[in-house]
Amino acid sequence: MRIWLVLLLVGLAGTQIWASSFREEAEDNEFAEFEDFEDEDAAGASASHDRAPVPSPSSEQPKPSAPDVKPVHDEVDDEDEGDAITEDEEDNEFEHFQDEEEFEGFDNERVVNNDKVDDKEMPKITITKVPLHLRTNWDSFYMEMLMIAGLTVYFVNFFTGRSKNQRIANAWFSTHRQILEENFTLVGDDGKMEIETPGLIKDSEHMYTLWCSGRLCCEGMLVELKLLKRQDLVAVFAQLVRPSLDQVQIRVDMTREDMDSYVFCVATKKTGLRLSKEMQDLSTFCPERKTGDKFGVPSNMCLMSEMGEASSALLDSKVIAMLNKYQDVVEFIHFSDQYSGPKQTEDSTLVKLPEVKRVLIFCFNIPMLKNKGLEESLDHMLPLMHMVFYLIDKVKRFRLGKEGKQKADKNRARVEEAFLKTTHAARAEAAAARREEKRRQEKERIMQEEDPEKQRRWEEKDMKRQMKKKAPKMKQLKVKAL
Repeated sequence: MRIWLVLLLVGLAGTQIWASSFREEAEDNEFAEFEDFEDEDAAGASASHDRAPVPSPSSEQPKPSAPDVKPVHDEVDDEDEGDAITEDEEDNEFEHFQDEEEFEGFDNERVVNNDKVDDKEMPKITITKVPLHLRTNWDSFYMEMLMIAGLTVYFVNFFTGRSKNQRIANAWFSTHRQILEENFTLVGDDGKMEIETPGLIKDSEHMYTLWCSGRLCCEGMLVELKLLKRQDLVAVFAQLVRPSLDQVQIRVDMTREDMDSYVFCVATKKTGLRLSKEMQDLSTFCPERKTGDKFGVPSNMCLMSEMGEASSALLDSKVIAMLNKYQDVVEFIHFSDQYSGPKQTEDSTLVKLPEVKRVLIFCFNIPMLKNKGLEESLDHMLPLMHMVFYLIDKVKRFRLGKEGKQKADKNRARVEEAFLKTTHAARAEAAAARREEKRRQEKERIMQEEDPEKQRRWEEKDMKRQMKKKAPKMKQLKVKAL
C-alpha cells in the first residue's frame, strides 16, 4: 500500500513538473496558442491539394499584387511538425507566379531580397525641401527691426525728456530761490516730514511741487511746476498736433481775517470759458464773462467778477501794466473766498455745502524765448513773482464797503438757500437713515439685556410708533361761531 502511495506521489510530482515546463515554454513563445490552429490549417491545405487537380496556368485569373510575405509562424522548424507542408508542395502552389504569360505588361521588375517586385507598386518617397531657419537676407526680419527701433526711440525719448524736465525745474528754483527766501521763513519744507535738503519735491516725471510757509497774512504758498510730458512719446506726438506750454501754478492760502468776501478772475478767453464751466465758485457767483476794456485789460483776456468794487481796487495801474507786458505769459489770476475746487458730478449727492477756502491762484506759462537760454527765459518771468507778493499785500489791505458787504452776504445766503432746497430730499433720506440706525442700535442693546418685561415694553412702544407713522394725517380746522 505504501509503495502505491509513493508511486502516486511521484506521478503527481512529475505531472506538475511537466506542466510547469510546458507553461514556461508557452509563455516564452508568444504565438504558441496559434501554432496548433496553423498546423491544422496547413495539414488540411496539403490534403486538399493532393485530392484536387492542379489547374492550368491559362485558366487562372491574374492577381494584381505579389504574394504576401511568408508569415512569422512559417519560420518555425518543419522538422518538429509531422504534418508540415513540404518544399515541393510550396513550389507547386506558387508555380503560376513564375509563368511569363500570366502577367503581361509588367516588364518593369526588379529583385529585392530574392523576390521580384514591381516598380509601379513601390512607394515613391519625395523629400520636401525645408528652408533653413537662419536666413541670410534681412528682409524677413523687418517686423522685428521695426519693434526694436520703436523701443529704442521710446527709451531714448524717455530719458532725454525726463532729464530736460528736471533741468527746467532746477533752473526755475535756482532763479526764484532768493525772492522766496526773502518772503518766507521756510522754503521747500511743509513741516510734515523732516527733509535734509529742502527744495523741490518730485511728484512725477513732469510734476514738481514746492511748499513755502512762514509769512504774515497767509497760511502758506504751494508752487506746482506742471511741465510737458516730454518723457511720454505719445504726448510728444500730441504736442506736435496741439501745442502747449509748461506752466507754473501758485496757490496762496489766505487767512479768514485777511481776505474779504468776493470772487474775482481775469484770464485768457479760452481759459476763462473753461474755468467758468468747471469751477464751482466762478459758475455760481460770477457766471458772466466781460471784456476788460474799462480797466485796460488786454484784448485777449476776459474778466469775471462778483463785485465791481473789487475789480477796480485790484486792477490798479501796476497790475494792468504787468498784464499788458506779459499777456502771453499770464494764463489766469483767480481770487475767491468760496473756493471749493471743480464742480461735483451729478452722480454724487451732497448733503451739506462743500468746505470752502480763501485762496489766491496764479497761473503763468514758462516762455521759451528765441535765441536765449533756459536761465534767461526764466529770468524774464521773475517780475511776475514780485506781482504775486504785491497782490497778496493788496488783498490783505482791501475791504469792501458797506453796500458791497451786504450784497456779498445776500449772494452767499441765496446760494445756501438754493442748495438746501435742491438737497432737501437727500437730507431727509439721510436723517431717516440716521434715525433707523439709532433705533436698530437701541433694539440690539435692549435684546442683549436679560429682562423679558423690558423687551416687551420696548416692542409695544415700537409698535405704537409704527402704527402712528402709518395712520393718515388729518388737519384740524377751527370754525368761528356766528
